[in-house]
Amino acid sequence: MTAALEAARRVADAVLYEGYLLYPYRASAAKNRVRWQFGVLVPPAYSSTGEPSATLTECLLEAPGDAALDVRLRFLHVTCRRVERAGSRGHRPVLRLEAGGRTYLTYDQATEREIRFAPRLAELHEAGQTVEVHVAGDRTYEPIIDGGGARVGRVVSVHEPIDAVVRIGAERLPGPYGLVRLRVAVDNASSWDRPDAPREHALRRSLVAAHLLLAVTHAAFVSLLDPPEWAAAAARLCRNEHTWPVLVGEPGRRDAVLSSPIILYDYPSIAPESPGDLFDATEIDELLTLRALTLTEEEAREARATDPRAAEILDRAAELPPEVLERLHGAIRGLGDVGPPSVPWWDPGADGTVSPDTDSVLVAGRKVARGSRVRLHPGHRRADAHDMFLAGRTALVEGVFLDVDGVRHLAVTLEDDEGADLQRAQGRFLYFAPDEVEPIDEGSRP
Repeated sequence: MTAALEAARRVADAVLYEGYLLYPYRASAAKNRVRWQFGVLVPPAYSSTGEPSATLTECLLEAPGDAALDVRLRFLHVTCRRVERAGSRGHRPVLRLEAGGRTYLTYDQATEREIRFAPRLAELHEAGQTVEVHVAGDRTYEPIIDGGGARVGRVVSVHEPIDAVVRIGAERLPGPYGLVRLRVAVDNASSWDRPDAPREHALRRSLVAAHLLLAVTHAAFVSLLDPPEWAAAAARLCRNEHTWPVLVGEPGRRDAVLSSPIILYDYPSIAPESPGDLFDATEIDELLTLRALTLTEEEAREARATDPRAAEILDRAAELPPEVLERLHGAIRGLGDVGPPSVPWWDPGADGTVSPDTDSVLVAGRKVARGSRVRLHPGHRRADAHDMFLAGRTALVEGVFLDVDGVRHLAVTLEDDEGADLQRAQGRFLYFAPDEVEPIDEGSRP
């Protein structure tokens, strides 16, 4: 692997495992029953979920002459992991089995796959290159032994075969700058004949968290997010479907691109304070680490049985030195002006049809506007467990806001929050839909 790709691998790995397993890292948790949300390429004949079976990446190269490319297709291959109990009539699938002081759970895992191509740019200009990818299926068995040495069951791990086609081409664009448009299409070509099968079955023949790592020598990529003026028109012509190519590696270098299923900026990086992967690189390591430490013994036991990677998270959280945990609390990346901004982040003059300070909505037949008192009733649409602590609290409406979809939201501060004045000065509010609040009389007590 080139130095450029090696530097980009940590970010690429974070993309590969984003959402692989979320806190509380247990198989029984609702959020871990709907998995594999990013970069899923399903078999083309599977249409139940509307997920794509292909991606297209187009990016720009400054390549006045020939250049060597290093193209890597990376994805997760879902492993069907099934626990079976031994009996007089053979083995029977079960969700859970306790034996020898361990817990065994039926729960799918995943294996990393990486396929590499190293074409010359000159070859791609002439006819392009088509590569057929075949990942063979396999089946393994792990015996489950009880404390007395008897075999009481087994763990069956199955990889179903996956077929894919990668098409790489290049087109030299007219003009004096030596620009080349590089095109890489990835198609899941796996067969599928079960139109009504559950999604979890189709995932076993899908490319999960699929992305591309591209590196080049004797040439340079051009940013599509912030192209130079002379390349802006060519950048707008690049078509990217279900993927997002950005420059990666050391800032300023232009020899590597990550084509990601997650929207990123150029030169993304993992915070240097992060002690290890938590499978949620967009979250806060301190929060997830502290939450891992709050799991009960039974919850931690289930997490360890769910996936070996979950066990690694719990071990790391338990052994994290205080000075490392302290570094997770915050970091100063640079110094700038402090204090409230001279101009509010929202400028009422930008749209004369809306005014958070004077707009109102009707709730239960009563007008609610800035200064109204309401009681909070967080609705079923919310997924954050912390919202339960807001139920029944009284709040003051600070403004009525309109989002880009034309939906109104009430910005509020809690009446019993001693920091409300500071939040008001900074424009940091809690937001609720009109049907999540109840107007209350001015004379009622908080």
